[in-house]
Amino acid sequence: MVYFLHPSQAPRNLVPPDAHRDAQGWRVVQEEASPYPLVSTCLNVLIANLEKLCPERPDGTLCLPEHWTFPQEVADQFLGMMAWQGKLTDKTASIFQGNQMSLKLVNIQRAKISATAFINYFCHHKLLEVDATAVHSDLPVPDIIRGLCSSSWIQQNLRCLLLPSTSVPHDSGLLPFGQLTGLRTLSVFNIRFYSEDLANVSQLPSLENLDISNTQVTNISALLTCKDRLKSLTMHYLKCLTMTKAQIFAVIKELKCLRHLDISGHRQFRTDLGFYLLQQKDILPDIVSLDISGSSYVTDTAVEQFIQQRPTLQFVGLLATDAGYSDFFTTKQGLKVAGGANMSQISEALSRYRNRSCYMKEALYRLFTETFSVHVTMPAILKLVAIGMRNHPLDLAVQFTASACALNLTRQGLARGMPVRLLSEVTCLLFKALGNFPSYQQLQKNCLLSLTNSRILMEVPFDRFNATRFVLGWLYRHENPKIQTMVVSIVSILALQLSREQVTQLHEDLFMAVKELLAIVKQKTAENVDDATLLFSLKALWNLTDDSPATCKHFMENQGLAISIKVLETFSESAIQSKVLGLLSNVAEVRELSSKMVTEDVMKHISILLHSKQIEVSYFAAGIIAHLTCDKQPWPFCYPQRSALLQDLHATIQKWPSSRCKMSALVTYRSFKAFFPLLGNFSQPVSQLWALWAMYHVCSKNPSVYCKMLAEEGGLQLLCDIQARGQANPQARQIAVSILEEFRMHFTSYWRLTVR
Repeated sequence: MVYFLHPSQAPRNLVPPDAHRDAQGWRVVQEEASPYPLVSTCLNVLIANLEKLCPERPDGTLCLPEHWTFPQEVADQFLGMMAWQGKLTDKTASIFQGNQMSLKLVNIQRAKISATAFINYFCHHKLLEVDATAVHSDLPVPDIIRGLCSSSWIQQNLRCLLLPSTSVPHDSGLLPFGQLTGLRTLSVFNIRFYSEDLANVSQLPSLENLDISNTQVTNISALLTCKDRLKSLTMHYLKCLTMTKAQIFAVIKELKCLRHLDISGHRQFRTDLGFYLLQQKDILPDIVSLDISGSSYVTDTAVEQFIQQRPTLQFVGLLATDAGYSDFFTTKQGLKVAGGANMSQISEALSRYRNRSCYMKEALYRLFTETFSVHVTMPAILKLVAIGMRNHPLDLAVQFTASACALNLTRQGLARGMPVRLLSEVTCLLFKALGNFPSYQQLQKNCLLSLTNSRILMEVPFDRFNATRFVLGWLYRHENPKIQTMVVSIVSILALQLSREQVTQLHEDLFMAVKELLAIVKQKTAENVDDATLLFSLKALWNLTDDSPATCKHFMENQGLAISIKVLETFSESAIQSKVLGLLSNVAEVRELSSKMVTEDVMKHISILLHSKQIEVSYFAAGIIAHLTCDKQPWPFCYPQRSALLQDLHATIQKWPSSRCKMSALVTYRSFKAFFPLLGNFSQPVSQLWALWAMYHVCSKNPSVYCKMLAEEGGLQLLCDIQARGQANPQARQIAVSILEEFRMHFTSYWRLTVR
């Protein structure tokens, strides 16, 4: 159960971006590197164990334990987290029934709950804001409004209602928004909403912010009803408008309080409304924010003149237009631009358009071209890419372009400047995209490329079980040599990061992988090609057989031993020899297979490599001999004799440096259990001596891991037995004492640290 971990040459410390040059990046690093708030951590635990902690009512729904109460802010956060994690259902939402929780902000985005559940569990609270973005069709807009209007308090006090992409039945008639008299902010983006509904909404006495994007509105004249209070109007992709431009601008001109206007188009529905708006001289004198992204015929000159005549303007949206490229937009103080001319504009576009897939695609495409040869770590940009992926999981263009951008932003050494938590989020989103688009090969290749990043593969948390299954699937495809090398390199690492249970679940995939890897090794050996693919294939075989008797058996059944010997006969490089011997040492640890390894051919090669000048090669050869000679099974040949091998092994160990010596690679073990038969075999002190030397080596290098392993697996008693046994080899006793001392020193130090 041994493998090598090659120490990285790059520094592991995270170097954050400069706070002055990249303030957003600096903030992202600080945020991602900080622990999660304690309240969030506790709520995550509660959500994960909700059905265990909450009693079940006779109707199957959950209720809070009798004496539990939540502060309002915590209750709001709890509900939002449940919806975010997809845990909000009719069964779980019932915990918000009654008065043990008090809600003000209801966030049920993308939740799958019924109208009955919404009304019974949420509409008795004194709600100020409701976000029902993209809720399931079981909860249509008319039922949401009906539920909210069932409370006279909500009718008068609800301030914000967000309904983007929520379903509206064809036969629903006029939507009854008029009863929500306290409403200040309303979004009906991408729902079935007509001019008659707009006329109804415009009469709301407190309405200030309205989003009617991508609706069926044909005439906006009703907005004149609220001309003295409407501050923000968003009508992106309002494709059904039948008014002339003069009529549209006549209405907009009358909106005296308007400070924010969005008349942006769509990639499939480009509009010239922005172009004609820029020609107007006496319109929107106090405008603060103007979005004309996706507009045709827009030029830098026209935009500059419009901005100069309106000194209050702080933001302009110019993505997917021909404007934004002049120096004016970079030198104008206090002006933010969402566009595609430079990184600043692209960053603003990714942030502003995170919920609009058409512009997210455009911004990501611009980002990809801008970052193709980037050499600066950009954590804030990567965070925006992750948000885009998360918000548009079923949009192939967004997922594919985002995956390419993520590669650009994390390739080579750039990942070392990224927080682990952010890299984990991006990696998990990539695998989610694979699940949504399993047949799109280029997306899969991008995911493979991301896994070749050493930091992501070694340090970043993600679902390694499904990642291994995905990568193994590519191993059987016989892709071009570059893909093959990439795949085997990833497999060689992932195989070690799986638990025993996961390895068992993957046994059929692993068996196929062993067969495929052996075929690669056999071909490379026959061609006498010593390349990266051969090295990674050997390493993958070594790691796949680690602590897996079933995989070792499959290796032997597929001529693995003969192929390994052929490799040793063909190549003399120590890097190859150590990997082959590490692989064979895994097989030698399996008692029912060890007898099949005791052949004259195998033992001749092992005995020769025992004397290698490279201590790693000698070390593994010694381990194989120690395991194969441990049992008192008949020795089937005359040369080399068993006794001669053991004498040779003892002499070699005496020549090795101290167990505390450094090797060119760090030897590590998943378990010490394979050593226990050697430690307890006092009739063969040489095998016992090798096992002790190996254990002391790793205990001295990484006591926090291996001292704990000694205690958990019962190895301490075996060491004490060796120490106490007077007839034991004096050198073996001394090493056993040293290991026990290392153990005592480590836990004494650990106890002092914890007491402080």
